[in-house]
Amino acid sequence: MSFAELLSTYGNNYVVAWVVTMYMALLAYVLACVIAAGITVMRISPIAPLRTIGAVWVQIFRNIPAISLLVIVVYALPNLRITLPYDVCVILTVTLIGSAFASENIMTGINTITKGQIEAARTLGFTFMQMLRFVVMPQALRSCVLPMTNLLIAMMLTCAIGSQVPLSPQELTGLVSYINTRTVGGIEAFAISALGYVASALVISFLGNKLDKAVRIKR
Repeated sequence: MSFAELLSTYGNNYVVAWVVTMYMALLAYVLACVIAAGITVMRISPIAPLRTIGAVWVQIFRNIPAISLLVIVVYALPNLRITLPYDVCVILTVTLIGSAFASENIMTGINTITKGQIEAARTLGFTFMQMLRFVVMPQALRSCVLPMTNLLIAMMLTCAIGSQVPLSPQELTGLVSYINTRTVGGIEAFAISALGYVASALVISFLGNKLDKAVRIKR
């Protein structure tokens, strides 16, 4: 089929699939950032067991392939009497992996803070949580805007694992499989889907660069 035929026949499907993909990516991103903030606090906590838990979390979910984790979530959790909808399984998988990388990004931001600022906060009598709230986190988050922007793009692309479960045709990559099982979409079907990802990534990058320039710390 030509591009024109594909768009006339499946144009609405592409729009819906793009909306679903972005919804899953954005929801997973927000959840991952919340989890990552907690994990990062644990990793720099003065309490050793919390540091260990935080480090183990990052090492596990940073080093497991997304498709392997999705298989565990979809097919292993039911053995524990936990059955989730397929879209929730995809969001959960992307969230867990994203949280590990988000924590690493935040840690990179924390490492940009000079030791003198921490010592000054202690001299002023700040507690650990007060240092995090007023000194560490505000600067760390402003320093990792670009890495977090790249993470959002990566998580959007990772949502393509939804094509491996019966979530298609509700996701961009899955829609291509859906089309090719009903007609000969060929490379054109993949090209339209790819353009959707590229356009979304360009918009995200543009907005991320604008935000970075607005909040960047001048050193």
